[in-house]
Amino acid sequence: MITEDKGNIMIVGVGGQGTLLSSRILGSILLSSGYDVKLSEVHGMSQRGGSVVTYVRYNRGKVYSPIVDKGGADIVLSFEALEAARYAEYVAPDGVIVTNTQEINPMPVITGTASYPENIITDLRRAGFNVDAFDALSLANKAGSSKCVNLVLLGRLSRLFRFERSLWEKAIEETVPPKFLEINRRAFALGREA
Repeated sequence: MITEDKGNIMIVGVGGQGTLLSSRILGSILLSSGYDVKLSEVHGMSQRGGSVVTYVRYNRGKVYSPIVDKGGADIVLSFEALEAARYAEYVAPDGVIVTNTQEINPMPVITGTASYPENIITDLRRAGFNVDAFDALSLANKAGSSKCVNLVLLGRLSRLFRFERSLWEKAIEETVPPKFLEINRRAFALGREA
């Protein structure tokens, strides 16, 4: 449970997974709760499945920079296992990695010049990281679409905050297009209750 008046969150994944939508929902909740919030998106070849990072920094006082330094993230919310490993060095000593166990092959694996690493979650835990790993993809499919992994992960993330569930649901309603709202509500609920 996050109890601080400030925090740093990194949302990481690959292009097309909905990391930016997740950061917008989280930013909306934080703003409506009286925090100063800064969001920043950094990506490389996101249209081709490249790495995408969104920083969410919030404070009851002023946030001057949107960027999270190495060792400064209270939470790394990872949409894919390899991305959790790629950004593990950003996790604060008392921070947590919340990650989907799904594996999405990056371009070097697709072209055959590299292999997808084995035992990523196990290796992160052995290295001393606090890792909450679960199969968000299967829950998204249960909600009705594999494209809802982001809302499943957001549901899981919501358990670390003291915000009322209704606040999360309101932010989802204000951010998600109406035709996708019901399926995203289901995905959020499944992630929160998993």
